[in-house]
This record gives sequence, structure tokens and C-alpha cells, in this order.
Amino acid sequence: MPALETSIVLKALAAAALLAAAGCQSSSPEPQQMARTTLQTAPADLQLLCANAVATQTGAASDKVLPVNSRQLDATSFQVELDAAGKRHSCVVDNDGNVKSVT
Repeated sequence: MPALETSIVLKALAAAALLAAAGCQSSSPEPQQMARTTLQTAPADLQLLCANAVATQTGAASDKVLPVNSRQLDATSFQVELDAAGKRHSCVVDNDGNVKSVT
């Protein structure tokens, strides 16, 4: 293949690669549209209160009770999911730190 044809082919391949790469890019959602910003998690101190409540109720060692998930239920309370030595528990706590239930 002559040098001029090789040059044209290489330029065409480079252009195709650039177009393909540009088509693969996606834009990130705006921060207010991200899942983390639309779902409020319980503050750490309330999660720890729930962990202590589960440890007390179950007799599990407090260092074996770990919060694994939390979400805001309403304007004044949160639900915290915990793992106590392999067993799942749920706790509802209000903004003032009052544990409402442990299951």
C-alpha cells in the first residue's frame, strides 16, 4: 500500500476511534439527583445508640453489633438495620436519641 493511502487509512481509523470514545462517555447526574442525597441516613450517634440497645437486648458483645443500613422514616425518626454476630436486627430511634423499638 503506498504511503499516502496508509496515511489516509490511519487518519480514518484514528477519527473513528475518537468518535467511538466520545459516544461512550456519559454525564454524571446533578448532585441533587444522586441517590445518596435523596435518602437521609441516621447520624452516627443515633446508629450507635441503636447498636447499644441491640447489644443490651440480645446479650451480644457490643463490639459484635454493627449498623449496616439506616434511613429516615419521618421528620423525627430513623430506622437502623444492624448485624449482631450474624443475626439481623432493626431499631427505630428518634432525633432526641430515644430508642422506640428493637426487633
